[in-house]
Order: sequence, then C-alpha cells, then structure tokens
Amino acid sequence: MNKYSTPFKSIQWNESHITIIDQTFLPEREVYVDLRTSGQVWDAIKKLKVRGAPAIGIAGAYGFYLGIKDLPENTFNTFYSECERVADYLNSSRPTAVNLSWALNRILKTIYSKKKSDISDLKELALSTAKTIHDEDRRLCKSIGEHGMKLIPDNARILTHCNTGGLATAEFGTAFSIILHAHIAGKVKQVWVDETRPLLQGARLTAWELQKAEIPFKLNIDSAAASLMNQGLVDLVVLGADRIARNGDTANKIGTSGLAILANHFGIPFYVAAPYSTIDMNTKSGEEIEIEERDAEEVTSFGSKLMAPKKTEAYNPAFDVTKNDLITAIITEKGVLKPDYTESIKKALDS
Repeated sequence: MNKYSTPFKSIQWNESHITIIDQTFLPEREVYVDLRTSGQVWDAIKKLKVRGAPAIGIAGAYGFYLGIKDLPENTFNTFYSECERVADYLNSSRPTAVNLSWALNRILKTIYSKKKSDISDLKELALSTAKTIHDEDRRLCKSIGEHGMKLIPDNARILTHCNTGGLATAEFGTAFSIILHAHIAGKVKQVWVDETRPLLQGARLTAWELQKAEIPFKLNIDSAAASLMNQGLVDLVVLGADRIARNGDTANKIGTSGLAILANHFGIPFYVAAPYSTIDMNTKSGEEIEIEERDAEEVTSFGSKLMAPKKTEAYNPAFDVTKNDLITAIITEKGVLKPDYTESIKKALDS
C-alpha cells in the first residue's frame, strides 16, 4: 500500500500553544486558530471549532496543560486539587465524547503516580503525556484503517455519516481511515455522504476531506438513505463513535441509530470504527450514556437566516445510541470485534 499523509493537520502543538483548523469555517475557508488558554480550548470544543471524539480528547489534553502550566508550585495536594478543577472544567465542554474524559483522567493518573516529583516536572509530564496521546492517535487510526479495509468488498459503495476523518482525529481518521485505505487499495467505487443535519458535518467536512483525498463520492440528504438502500446502491455502512459502552451499545452522531435500523432491515453490514479510548468500560449499556442536547437555534436557523417561525421550540440531541445487536462489527486498532461484544471488548482491552 502506498503511504498516505493527510494534506492538513487538525491539531498541532507549537511549543506554547495549540493551532487548530477552525472547522466552523469549512468548506469555504481553511482558517487556522491559535489556542493559548484552557478557556479558549473549552470554547473551541463547545462551539465545534474542534470536533470528533479523538480530536476533542487531544485538544482537551493540551488544554489541560495550558490550564496548569502557570499554577503556583507549592504543595502537591494544592496543585493536584487545581489539576482536578481544570480537568472538570474542560470535561464539561462536551460530556458525551468519552475520549475527552479518558485523556484528562489519563493525565491526572500519570501526575498522581509521580506525586513526589517537583511541581515543575509534573507540568512537563502533563505536556509530554498530551503529546503521547496525540502521537498514539495517529498510529491507532492507521491501524483501524488497515484492519477495516479487509472487510471492504471490491467496487464497494459505502455510506457514511457525520465526519470521521483527519479533522476528527490526529490523522487518517477512524471510519474515514477505512475508506481511505480501501481507496488506496482500489476497492472503493463510491462513497455516499450523509449531509448530517443540523450542522452538516458530512456536507461541510467529510465531502471536503474526500475531495482532498480524490475519493469518488456523492452527497445525499440524510433522509435519502432508505431510498439508496432500497435501490441496492449501498453495500455497507461505516461510521464512527463518540462512546461505546462495555456491551457494545454505541453513541454517535444523531441519525446513526436510524441508519443501523435501515441497514439491518436491508441486510447491509453496519460497521462502527473507533479507537480503544472510545470504549467506556465504566458504562454498562447505552442507557447510561449522557446525551448532549444543543441549542435549538442550530435547527431553527441556518447561519443568520431563520428556517422556522420565531420562538419555535426544537429537539436537538447531538447524539443517539445504537443498540449492539444492530452492529455487525466494531473495528478498533486491536482488530475487528464481533458479537458477543461484552466478551470481545473485554478480551481486546485485556490483550
């Protein structure tokens, strides 16, 4: 396989700050923004300037360092209490994506394990751990693509939802990595891209990434998925995840559950791609996953233009939960997990 490197980096560490692509400007403009404080990182995550579960985790890890780097270097207990406060603050920006809490908890545990060290050394340890999380994600995403590519048939017509590419991760993506690796291997005939209402991450972001990678695609409105499947124009569905419970129930962008039900009805494989950090072993099932509900204006307006009468109330959950029995396989960097997910997930994480 030819080596592929994305022509952009969604997140970069530049000695003293983060530089991100502000995804709210895409696809019209490729705007890079510097984030120098934990507050700016919180705002960037909350307002979807940076989005995608792995990318949120990476940004949160760097944001944690930005939040603690100037703390007084007195006692460990006082310092660690402030570290917990910064972590809680950052984690409040988007509660559903488990990668954020996973990254923050990983840094907290690392700091605590070295509590006898100088505070200045602990600050540097936080930064080095954030860099490690960033580098690991690149390797994990490449492995996800290599494992998932083996499931893709020749001349595949793939339907995907939301955005799972390099914009949502350190590089390559999760579900997008599978599509990318399959494309390089000559297996992809066409990708169907759900526009992904209400914020159009498919239309704005996935289409942008597919175009840059020169992968053939067509954009479709979300509600056309059933029609496409009914006409036999979809061979498989592959998409990402923001949190996977230990029984395999999966929280992902709103609309995912409906696609899983459709795929099951039409006998089409339905694949979820995610790194191990997305699996939350503390969550027994999807019923325990907190679902973020966003501002009604995202539904009732488009930019500054009203799309519904003034004062219209709207239901706007950012995610839904897909039951494990609708998922054909979960593709991770450790390989392809099949049902029973409670057993396969445990085995993969223990390996």
